[in-house]
Amino acid sequence: MGVLNVTPDSFFDGGHYFKPEQAIDRGIRLEDEGADILDIGGESTRPPHVVELPFEEETRRILPVIEGLRKRLRIPISVDTYKAAVARRAIAAGAEMVNDVGGLRFDGNLASVVAETKAAVVIVHSRGSPTTMHGLPPSSGIVRLVVSGLRARIRKARKAGIPLSRIVIDPGIGFGKQPHESLKLLHNLNSLRQLKLPILVGVSRKSFLGQILRQPVESRLIGSLAAASVAVVEGAHILRVHDVKETVQVLKICDAILRGNV
Repeated sequence: MGVLNVTPDSFFDGGHYFKPEQAIDRGIRLEDEGADILDIGGESTRPPHVVELPFEEETRRILPVIEGLRKRLRIPISVDTYKAAVARRAIAAGAEMVNDVGGLRFDGNLASVVAETKAAVVIVHSRGSPTTMHGLPPSSGIVRLVVSGLRARIRKARKAGIPLSRIVIDPGIGFGKQPHESLKLLHNLNSLRQLKLPILVGVSRKSFLGQILRQPVESRLIGSLAAASVAVVEGAHILRVHDVKETVQVLKICDAILRGNV
């Protein structure tokens, strides 16, 4: 899953693809580099995220990009939003998946929108609200908390009418988790296999890597690739990344080793 942030303030590529023509060119390039899904977001949740972006502005940012790319891409488009109104309009414009960092918690109408439109959904585990998640203290038993939280969110999705075949789960690395908790989740990623759903992991360029490496975000590529490799070995099915070309090369090697053939 290639990341395309149509924002002025995302933690790594904020402002790089803020204009629709820049974002469309970037989306085409990510597909050419080997992305299987393109994830388009119009609101940054980087800390400190103190004010929620109005849905009118979020849709203004992303709709021209989704509409422009839907005509030119072969791969599915995901919309990175936790707002039902944004998701509905993005799906109408051509998105086929909703990547929800709120795990169907932040907007009570999102699950029904996903079910009604027959979109897929990524249920991301997070703690707190959009404006508080990055300032929370550590939890006790983060792995158990994530598994139980995702299980509850899956029940909500199923009750809303979303079939299991259209649900992906994400432990939410960094979303309401301290760096040591993110590391523990990656180390115990196979605990999510009991939920019997595809697992998505996003570690690309994140701050816990910077704390380990003592490197700024622009120098975290190697750390991101290392974490991606571990995530795959531990059971991840989808990786959400900024650096598609490099990650595809790493994953080809991981896949060859795990399968035992070229």
